[in-house]
Amino acid sequence: MIYLAQFQFPHKEREYDFFLEQKRTCYDTYYPFQILSRHDLNVLDFEPVTILYGGNGSGKTTALNIMAEKLGLERDTLYNRSNFFEDYTKMCDYEIQEKIPAGSRIITSDDVFDFMLNLRSINEGIDRRREELLEDYLDAKYSHFQMKSLDDYEQLKKVTMARSNTQSKFVRKRLAGNVREHSNGESAFLYFADKIKENGLYLLDEPENSLSPEKQQELLKFLEDSARFFGCQFIIATHSPFLLSMKGAKIYDMDEEVVDVKRWSELENVRAYYSFFKKHEREFL
Repeated sequence: MIYLAQFQFPHKEREYDFFLEQKRTCYDTYYPFQILSRHDLNVLDFEPVTILYGGNGSGKTTALNIMAEKLGLERDTLYNRSNFFEDYTKMCDYEIQEKIPAGSRIITSDDVFDFMLNLRSINEGIDRRREELLEDYLDAKYSHFQMKSLDDYEQLKKVTMARSNTQSKFVRKRLAGNVREHSNGESAFLYFADKIKENGLYLLDEPENSLSPEKQQELLKFLEDSARFFGCQFIIATHSPFLLSMKGAKIYDMDEEVVDVKRWSELENVRAYYSFFKKHEREFL
């Protein structure tokens, strides 16, 4: 599915005209001006899956933030923006092939990181509650409690539960709504699985962060299936060789002096991985 067909960024000449109009010239930065135009990136044409490849400073994250801002996509965390961000996005334009569905969003590594921190905080709270319940269990199981009035009913239930259940069952039953604990990689994958719904446009900024190679391949399959069967369109900034291998993806190499479309096997860091493992091929036999 293609919702966003094309996005247009301002040319160098238009940026230059904007600078001439400014009365003040003492700003530390004109960001995001002069980032994408450095590599003559003026237009991106999109497929169901489009990937922006490049190293740090290549502008791939900047491009995603600009598109998300211009399109009004949902996001969870704030991002770095200068006084000129609104001026820049006003100069941008885009073409829609299908109406962008509600719920479409940008997902950044900061979103995933904040989610994992929140989940860890919740689980730490559950751990403290679990310790308290273990103490309750021992106190209740070995107490000499006798019910003397209805005011003692809740304590009676606790004593009865402790004496009729093992320690682990007692804790599980009393710890309602327990949050499952996961590794960082599992938590990160859960975030993507929760946020990515059917029929939506999703901008993903380096989704491989916090994911093991195995989880990156699992995410790859999830994204491929979402694009192929569930009406999703993805624009992804990444340098993960696993995600770069996505079937049918259109890849822009933003490290080139003039941004160019390439096959994933032509990209510099993928070739570096290939050369390294080819050099050590005998050690895997």
